[in-house]
Amino acid sequence: MSQNKKMLTVIGMGVLFLAGASSVQAYTGEDLAKQAKVTISEARAIALKAHPGKITDEELEKEAGGSGLRYSFDIRAGKVTQEVGVDAQTGTVLENKAEGADPD
Repeated sequence: MSQNKKMLTVIGMGVLFLAGASSVQAYTGEDLAKQAKVTISEARAIALKAHPGKITDEELEKEAGGSGLRYSFDIRAGKVTQEVGVDAQTGTVLENKAEGADPD
């Protein structure tokens, strides 16, 4: 194998490693994901549509309301952090309120 081919192989393997590493993101409650019909990626998109901003925290948890399994996202926009809950079975937005605000 020529030196150029070896270098391209090493570079290609490095790119694949980095691409895989950046797409795999652990979150709290990941062990519950097998029970969810909605993926974390789908839930992120739903949450960001409900409240655009930057996700600062995310988890999958068992909690009352909806199907009982929900993704919970903290989304920061400016100085406000919003908590958005997405049902892990249906994709329905269950909660969309300022962090620390009293529940309805």
